[in-house]
Parts: sequence; C-alpha cells; structure tokens
Amino acid sequence: MTARNGQPDTGTERTDGPGPTADDAGPTADGAGGTSDTGTGTGPDAPPRTDTVASVVGQWRAVHPGLDTGPMEVIGRINRCAALLQQAEDAPLRRAGLSRAEFDLLGALRRTGHELTPGELARETFSSGAAVTKRLKRLTETGLVERRTDTRDRRVAHLRLTDAGRDLVDGILPEQLAYEKAVLSTLAAEGQEELSDLLAVLLNGLEGHLGGLRA
Repeated sequence: MTARNGQPDTGTERTDGPGPTADDAGPTADGAGGTSDTGTGTGPDAPPRTDTVASVVGQWRAVHPGLDTGPMEVIGRINRCAALLQQAEDAPLRRAGLSRAEFDLLGALRRTGHELTPGELARETFSSGAAVTKRLKRLTETGLVERRTDTRDRRVAHLRLTDAGRDLVDGILPEQLAYEKAVLSTLAAEGQEELSDLLAVLLNGLEGHLGGLRA
C-alpha cells in the first residue's frame, strides 16, 4: 500500500522516469533541508548522529537550549526516510513502466483474490477516489485490468486483473522485494525486525487516534 506520510494519496506521483536524487530530498525535521552535521546520540556512550535531522535538531537546540526535540528526532527521520524512498522510486517497477501507486492497485487486486470496486480499491491503497479513477483508466488501457458493470446497478464497476496483469504482478513482486531488501541492507536483520515492531505500534496508535478524530 502507498500512504504518503500518513495522508491519502492524491495521485500526483511521477510515472515518466527516475525522480530527484537523494541530495534533492524534501523536508527534514522542521521542513528545512540541510547537510549532515554531528548530533547527539541517546546516551553518553552512543555514537554521534550525523544525518540531516541531527543538523536541524542541533540548530534548534542552539536557539532554544531547553527545547525537548525528542518528537522532532523521530518524526523528522520518518519524514526524511519517506521523502528519500519516494524520490528514489522503485527500480523494478520503473523498468516495467509502472508507478508505485499503480502497482499498489494491481497488488490489491492480486492479494485479495476477487473483484473490487473503485471505492474498495481506494480504501485498500489509501488513495483518493479521483486518483484511483485516473490510474485505473491507464491500467485498463494497457490491458492489465478489466472492468465489469454491475448487473443490478450500472453505476457500479467491478475491477479484476487480466491474465497479463496477474502475470505481471507475479513476475515483478519477487524482484521488487529483493530491491526493498537491498534498500534496508544498512540495518541488520534484528534491527529491521525491531524497527518493524516499533512502526507497527506507532501505526496502530495513529490509526486509532485519527479514526477517533473522524468519528
């Protein structure tokens, strides 16, 4: 699934080639860019942090010495990683002529194993209805998805993968997972598992909190 920094995707992703380089990546902790600088670790024996968020945090501490920058150090790094991952794009998908958002639609149809309406696809991929409509138009034109009109309500469409679409997903997925494994290779296996657990806790909390706000 593709969620853009916790917000529904609006369908503005690039589909025409590689994105900017990591040096051009977007906001850090407070929306500002910057170069690496030495920050502080989590304890007296921890190595200094030298990423761009550490630089921003160090600047804020200089301006406001008593400021608690803990939340900034977490949220800022999540946002920075998300920006870099989005801008790097996904090599296997790009070679297949797909955007990540388009592959998410194909993947939702493949993993659920049954037809979905555009509204159901929007919920499955955390996308807006307009974005899903735009992507489905291209995917149907390229022969990867086909639509069927509901026999009882012609206003409702049901989407499913064509044989070509299913074969494409099954062919790309192992290569895409290998690509993502390489992206995460700076973390040891136990570090990846720990990070996954922590992000799951954060995500559950955010989904519950935001769900309560919508009620």
